[in-house]
Amino acid sequence: MAVVRRIACTVRQVIDHGEHVYTIELQPSLPVPRFRPGQFLHLALDPVGHDGFWPDSRVFSIASSPRERDRLSITYAVKGTFTGRMERELVPGRSVWIKLPYGEFVIDPTRDAVLFAGGTGITAFTAFLQSLEPDHTSRVELFYGARNAELFVFAPLVRACAANVGTLGYTLVDEQLDGRLGVEVAWPTVATLDEPDVYLSGPPSMLEVLRTQLRGHDVAHARIKTDAWE
Repeated sequence: MAVVRRIACTVRQVIDHGEHVYTIELQPSLPVPRFRPGQFLHLALDPVGHDGFWPDSRVFSIASSPRERDRLSITYAVKGTFTGRMERELVPGRSVWIKLPYGEFVIDPTRDAVLFAGGTGITAFTAFLQSLEPDHTSRVELFYGARNAELFVFAPLVRACAANVGTLGYTLVDEQLDGRLGVEVAWPTVATLDEPDVYLSGPPSMLEVLRTQLRGHDVAHARIKTDAWE
């Protein structure tokens, strides 16, 4: 298990995707400790105290590849007080603190897998997708939902990964056109996989609906993994 590190970072870039959704690219002051795809970091906007006191922070999935030791990226939607501060205060050159890695939402690469991602929940999977090699043998099917086409922030990355990995398939679910992301849309594909593990990442209300739908298809509880966030 990697040792958790506290690292001062500089905001390198802020990408505004619209509708209060942003990607933040960070330049760490030290090489990023090795982490597993699916793990997360704590982000603090205020300095760490001289006594080591850790200030108020929030958790965000690490969206960048584990291969990159000199940069980190996160994507977030403004939902409350802390992310509201992020929207107002994070500009290129701003200093922040992170600590990482944390979490056990790690995909088993030896088994078939189904990934359901709602909105910025896709960031729980992007590091994994970037870790896949062309000779990956287990099948992976991603179902990625967003409120509208403009908010498929990681669609280019998904397409590039799928073009490189023959066993990776994906479906984009535009809620304006296709309705809500759900198991019924995915099931004809899911049924062709070999007892896949199912990974869910997104808002709690979406996860509860998906869990109920999966139970309706007799998917064992042990095969359903969730990464809930607010």
